[in-house]
Amino acid sequence: MENMCKEDLKALIQSTNFALIDLSLYLDTHPKCSYALETFYDNRKTLMKALHIYEKRFGCLTIYGHQEKDIWDWKDEPWPWQKECDC
Repeated sequence: MENMCKEDLKALIQSTNFALIDLSLYLDTHPKCSYALETFYDNRKTLMKALHIYEKRFGCLTIYGHQEKDIWDWKDEPWPWQKECDC
């Protein structure tokens, strides 16, 4: 995952996020399904790692993203769709 280009990381984040939403809806009606729960947590781990890698390399995807600064500079960075692809 660390060597993925920007576009591939974004695609992974989007598809994993979609899977998590779908799994959460399934778990709402099947809360005792251990396979779905395990899959949910595996996907959540993948999403968190992908988000961390993406935001460390390319900046925040959302306002809640990776912030390690003492100042609020979200507005100063290019928006995710304004950044160039490194593929």
